[in-house]
Amino acid sequence: MRLALNQITTNRWSVREAAEGCARAGIGAIGLWRDKVAAAGGAAAAARAVRDAGLTVSSLCRGGFFTAPDGIADTRRAIAEAAALGTDLLVLVCGGLPDGSRDLPAARAMVHDGIAAVLDDAAAAGVRLGIEPLHPMFCADRSVITTLGEANRLAERFPADRVGVVVDAYHVWWDPCVEQEIARARILAFHIDDWVLPLPEGALLGRGLPGEGRADLPRLYRAVAAAGYTGPVEVEVLSERVWAMPPDEVLERLVAEADALLGVSRSG
Repeated sequence: MRLALNQITTNRWSVREAAEGCARAGIGAIGLWRDKVAAAGGAAAAARAVRDAGLTVSSLCRGGFFTAPDGIADTRRAIAEAAALGTDLLVLVCGGLPDGSRDLPAARAMVHDGIAAVLDDAAAAGVRLGIEPLHPMFCADRSVITTLGEANRLAERFPADRVGVVVDAYHVWWDPCVEQEIARARILAFHIDDWVLPLPEGALLGRGLPGEGRADLPRLYRAVAAAGYTGPVEVEVLSERVWAMPPDEVLERLVAEADALLGVSRSG
């Protein structure tokens, strides 16, 4: 496996700045976010900026939110953007409870139906769909898919070459069944970040750089490697504290920690 940067970790940087920063740090792949792609002038311009820096696009964040009225249409747009960027992976954040609803089973059925609705679009574009389960504290507003086991069962209802899962340390590290679920998962991406204490107010942006918190990242890394995953190890840290740091310093630290914790260097 080799190291990749998820662009949100250096949120102050544009696509071009992030790609050039990765090149300076010796990181060869970057996961992009759609708002940054739009700010760069669209997928063609963003893809050109990444190529100019000598990088590849490891993933695009994000599609999904199938419980929202425009979730299917927006995910179709995201699939087209992923293909134009040259990545074969669109990360899905599946969506929380619809406004005013408490009906979890119905919301989960909407997620299944949403994936089914865009499956042919993804296949035609050569894009795989990666279901990312989120920590249960995000169930109401971001994802009704909250465990890796649930994500696996959902993915298994679709063709193996089209739909899989994204294993994100922040969301799954606590799960007592995580190793068993990793062993049987169709892993399309592995994201590392850390669970820091005390948990900041606003947990969405409360993550730490690898090695700063309580998540057992080496254990998760060994599990995904044993499951046969050989793709990028993508560092994805949503944190106001990290975003306030000089981005080049962030890259220097995450490269050092990924190597120290996991033996993952810039060259893989």
